[in-house]
Amino acid sequence: MFVVDDDPSMLRAVARMLRQSGYASLLFSSPEAFENHNDFDKAVCVLLDIDLGDVSGIELRHRLMANGNSVPVIYMTGNDSPALRETAQQSGCLAYLTKPFSAKSLMEPLERASAG
Repeated sequence: MFVVDDDPSMLRAVARMLRQSGYASLLFSSPEAFENHNDFDKAVCVLLDIDLGDVSGIELRHRLMANGNSVPVIYMTGNDSPALRETAQQSGCLAYLTKPFSAKSLMEPLERASAG
C-alpha cells in the first residue's frame, strides 16, 4: 500500500491505521517523491491525497495511467465538493474518502483492491 500526502501527521495516522489492519505501507510526503518511485508491482493500492500543493492527486493519477501504471487508487481529501468528487470518480478511483475518515471506510475499498 502506497500513501501519498503532504501532511506528516496524516501520513503517520494512515500508516498506523493500515498497520493495525495488517497492511504494510510505503509513505510519500510529496508528489515528486512518489513519481520518482518506480516499483509499483507489489502495490495493492495507492491512497492518494487530492490536494498536494502544486499538483493534484487526480493529476498524479492521470500521469500514472499515461505511464501505463494502472494501480488502483483511493482518493482522500479535506476539501470535499460535488465537482471534485465527480472529477475523482471519473478518473477511475476505487473510493473517495473525506478526511477525517474511519478505518472501516478505508478497509472496504482496500479489501476490494486486495481481492483483485
